[in-house]
Amino acid sequence: MTFNHRLALTGGAGYIGSHVAKSAARAGHIVITIDNLASGHEWAVQWGPLERGELSDRKWLRAVFARHRIDAVVHFAADALVGESMTDPRRYFWNNVVGSLVLLDVMREAGVRTIVFSSSCATYGNPVRIPIDEAHPQVPVNPYGESKLFVERVLKWYGDAAGLRWIALRYFNAAGADPECEIGEVHEPETHVIPLAIQAALGIRPRLDIYGTDYPTPDGTAVRDYIHVMDLAGAHLRGLRYLANGGTNIALNLGTGIGYSVREVVDAVTRVSCRPVPVRESPRRAGDPPTLVADPGLARRVLGWQPAYSDLQTIVTDAWRWHVAGVRRT
Repeated sequence: MTFNHRLALTGGAGYIGSHVAKSAARAGHIVITIDNLASGHEWAVQWGPLERGELSDRKWLRAVFARHRIDAVVHFAADALVGESMTDPRRYFWNNVVGSLVLLDVMREAGVRTIVFSSSCATYGNPVRIPIDEAHPQVPVNPYGESKLFVERVLKWYGDAAGLRWIALRYFNAAGADPECEIGEVHEPETHVIPLAIQAALGIRPRLDIYGTDYPTPDGTAVRDYIHVMDLAGAHLRGLRYLANGGTNIALNLGTGIGYSVREVVDAVTRVSCRPVPVRESPRRAGDPPTLVADPGLARRVLGWQPAYSDLQTIVTDAWRWHVAGVRRT
């Protein structure tokens, strides 16, 4: 198999998937986006055809694979709201797990043996040590994290039984936007702190709610490891190359090893925008740990991957430019 693949990107119309699609197309891959557009956006599919449908529709998915002669899969398609997963776990296990099982079966039937899987630090649950490395216990505390962990385990057994070649990438906090402003972050509802802070600065929403100011952190607010979406995209392409070169099946953290607090995010948005960010301090939310920071050393050693855009100033600047451009378009 040559490295220039015909790639199926499931969920490729979403935030991370669309950035990977752009990077993959620029690297010479042929990109086919598979998405039901439940949370993705048709305007984000700019670097190849869109096949709109459900992963659980086995007959339809077989036809897509046959029509495009797929070589490899990058699998993003999943519901990803932690709070919603707590109130509607069936939806998360159906879409995230059953959809993945159908995808893997269709891959096997089509002779496609390579997959890069979009996993999550949510598989670790509440951290018992910081930074979090890949050997950290995986004890999810919500159905979303449980669904991602289940698929990781399925990949392991499919690899053993059927020769599937896979890499699972456990994201920490994806953030930022395409520096060229062609695509960026749009969620409904929006739950991520950086776009929420930017929307507060722009007056799109009245304020940013800060949940918890009494954590055992330097300023009392929660600390997270933010990774620029373009750095995530680069890691996926390196993962494909790693597998094409005979790399063994593996799960890797994608983070920076540096944590920023909510107040530091607010300060960065204020600096970049030259506008105040109205905030309201609220009690902690159940299940939010004080600190989530990755140990990214294994990804650097295995993939030769080094984040290039993931300092907080760059992340916020790119996100701000995307959101301002969106306001101007409307």
